[in-house]
Amino acid sequence: MSNDIVLETRGLTKHYGGVQALNDANFILKKGEHVAIMGDNGAGKSTFVRQITGVEQRTSGDVIFDGQPVNFTGPIDAREAGIETVFQTLALADHLDVPDNLFLGREKTKLDWLGPFRLLDYKSMRQDTLDALERTGVKIPNIRNTIERMSGGQRQCVAIARTASFASKLTIMDEPTAALGVQETAQVENIIRTLKEQGEPLILVSHNMRQVMDLVDRIIVFRRGRIVANLRKEETDGQDIVAYITGAKTGAEYEGAA
Repeated sequence: MSNDIVLETRGLTKHYGGVQALNDANFILKKGEHVAIMGDNGAGKSTFVRQITGVEQRTSGDVIFDGQPVNFTGPIDAREAGIETVFQTLALADHLDVPDNLFLGREKTKLDWLGPFRLLDYKSMRQDTLDALERTGVKIPNIRNTIERMSGGQRQCVAIARTASFASKLTIMDEPTAALGVQETAQVENIIRTLKEQGEPLILVSHNMRQVMDLVDRIIVFRRGRIVANLRKEETDGQDIVAYITGAKTGAEYEGAA
């Protein structure tokens, strides 16, 4: 396996009883590359992400991450390995404020010599939160507000800031702007551009053709649980992509090559 490959799947398959949601998905993502995953509803996009991140257990196939075969038992395993994911559900704790959400599950502590009686280092987490928001360009007027008091756009930006704030080897965003307005969408897209400038690879699941053509290097198209196209952005257009999504156009069997 080439050392410039961050993620590879071989024959990745997921069946729900008799329903074949994902079939024989071969995929490669290289260092610094931004790749979009597109397809109609039910095409297998989110299923693919769930297998990579350990949200669900695959029926068959292999996932190789950072040069090693992996079999994550859950999203925490994937995160500890270096995969940060923004799911459509956001996975935020509504009753907690921004710092508590950014550090949920990885809280900073002090007085560690007290053993099981360690104290949370709120001051450090608040400062790191402010630094993270500044670094990602996210504007939150008051980080002490609980998530339940924020707009949908602010919630989405908190989830994305949490993902982008920690040193990771791969970022995955599943429809990050689906429910956002124009200004909020622009803010999220700026975060994605910042990740690109920093050389961090990214998988973007999106229905937004304009967004995809603006932000990524390659487009992978899913149809009926299979990868049917691997297109470089500069060699395709919206009409071509739609033809693959709808099945009006079919190509040679996808082998996962970049």
